[in-house]
Amino acid sequence: MAADRLIVSIFGMKSNQAMNECFGKNFILNGDLHPSDHFDNSLVYKGDSIYEVIRLKRGIPVFFHDHMDRLESSLKHQRRNSLADTGEIRKDIIRLVRTERKKDINLKLVFNFKGDSTSYLIYFIEPVYPTDEQYRKGVKGLLFNAERKDPESKVINHKLRSSIYQKLILEKGYEALLVNEEGEITEGSRSNIFFLRDNVLVTAPDNKILSGITRKYILDICKEHKIKVEFYCMPLSSLPECESVFMTGTSPMVLQFCCVGDVSYKVPAPLPERLRLLYIEKAEESLRRFAGETKTL
Repeated sequence: MAADRLIVSIFGMKSNQAMNECFGKNFILNGDLHPSDHFDNSLVYKGDSIYEVIRLKRGIPVFFHDHMDRLESSLKHQRRNSLADTGEIRKDIIRLVRTERKKDINLKLVFNFKGDSTSYLIYFIEPVYPTDEQYRKGVKGLLFNAERKDPESKVINHKLRSSIYQKLILEKGYEALLVNEEGEITEGSRSNIFFLRDNVLVTAPDNKILSGITRKYILDICKEHKIKVEFYCMPLSSLPECESVFMTGTSPMVLQFCCVGDVSYKVPAPLPERLRLLYIEKAEESLRRFAGETKTL
């Protein structure tokens, strides 16, 4: 039952029966503050939604500017106009945070396009962060045959989301690793994937995946610390040759797998743990930047 609740929280919907995804007391709709009992999932899950999930630490968004850049990129690829500028989004996040006692939480920013109607939303979603034990012992990864139709845009894919949810529930997995038609792993369903093989990190090329913000900073850290990285999609047949496999993402940060499919790994491996700690330092730098900019407004 605990695993079921975890996966429902991660995906925000249970099968086709929508639950109220808004976790806090209030939400922002088109610039106005509303109580959460007025929240309607159809504002997000009907039509086309372009979105970002942003982690808050002490009530401050982590890597705010990176999320805004990716949102702009998704809009450009989908040929959509923005429904709010960066300044408006910043002010609305600050206003919403002031209504919520919990300061370490995730929020979701959504631009929804439904015919001639548009909606701009910001709301809190239930935070599901790895436990200390999961960081120490790793989590179970499942293999799922699928590819993103448009990997360069962060767009909600209802059908894929539901199918992955069902598999994770049935097999008690934490994350699904997506496998393309060539039998190669591209990315996770809500994360990017790294492999450690012969002391070299391997991750999929940018044009094959939705390149996450956490992944971007892990790559920056690798460059700064002269850690070799190669870019290709890892064949399934090569999984036994890897020393470690880990995911990167907004909520898990850097989280190791204890197994992927039938292949097991020793956890914790030193390099991914080192990268996690260095990433936390980068995240703290971004918090100081946002706080400093806010004081000058």
